[in-house]
Amino acid sequence: MAMVLGKSYLFSACDYSQKKNQEGGGPLYSKRIPGFCCSRNRFTSLKMMALRCDFNAQRMVYLEREILSKRRFHLVPIKAQIQNGLIGKTPKWWETGLQPNMKEVTSAQDLVDSLLNAGDKLVIVDFYSPSCGGCKTLFPKICQLAKMNPDLQFLQVNYEEHKSMCYTLNVHVLPFFRFYRGSRGRVCQFSCTNATIKKFKDALAKYATDGCSLGPAKGLDEKELLALAANKDLSFTYKPKPVQPDPNPVPEKEDTPVLKTCLNSKESEEKSLVGARG
Repeated sequence: MAMVLGKSYLFSACDYSQKKNQEGGGPLYSKRIPGFCCSRNRFTSLKMMALRCDFNAQRMVYLEREILSKRRFHLVPIKAQIQNGLIGKTPKWWETGLQPNMKEVTSAQDLVDSLLNAGDKLVIVDFYSPSCGGCKTLFPKICQLAKMNPDLQFLQVNYEEHKSMCYTLNVHVLPFFRFYRGSRGRVCQFSCTNATIKKFKDALAKYATDGCSLGPAKGLDEKELLALAANKDLSFTYKPKPVQPDPNPVPEKEDTPVLKTCLNSKESEEKSLVGARG
């Protein structure tokens, strides 16, 4: 379909069929599309000319006058074209290059569950913001590292959408990363940019090949879980784990007998000194 660009509208050329009106004898369009139709006689000096634009790298062209005499034009707003899928939406930079092991966190509960369900796998939580220039520059390299390490799990936390949760977790600098591993929980955290990407690579090399940890995944600390549950802006509930009594308690040592023994020995020394003087 040939396309014509005019101001903020997109003109699509559509075929039509003519029928003779029995009463007036004039042309009648059999399948009219509601909207504004341009008169064919207005396009008198158009020539074939290619016009480049940004709509999915498609080429917009002006049609020759001979072709215009057999076509009609229907005015369609660009917004409607996007909604109907005729023009694809441009993906955001944080949506480009995502790997299968990269997941967008949707809520505080999603973050907690993702960490607990990771098992012994190394999980990297990436806090970013769409308006952060450093995040945008670093993101392609993070995607490349995720592709090179398919056994790792990357969790993306949009700071603008989860600002209250980030405040609760004491995340105030972007881009910011936290590494979690099995029963050890959080093993490191730091902020880095494209210029200091070596810090990220060193942490990745250290903890990605670390030995297996015994026990279930720990995830967030107890204090962080309680803080998230206390945040009224978040739909997250958490019940503290009951304190289990120690099956083999160590008896505490009493200091009283030792103190008495010390006093008795001191008294005996004083008596012996008095007896020697007498």
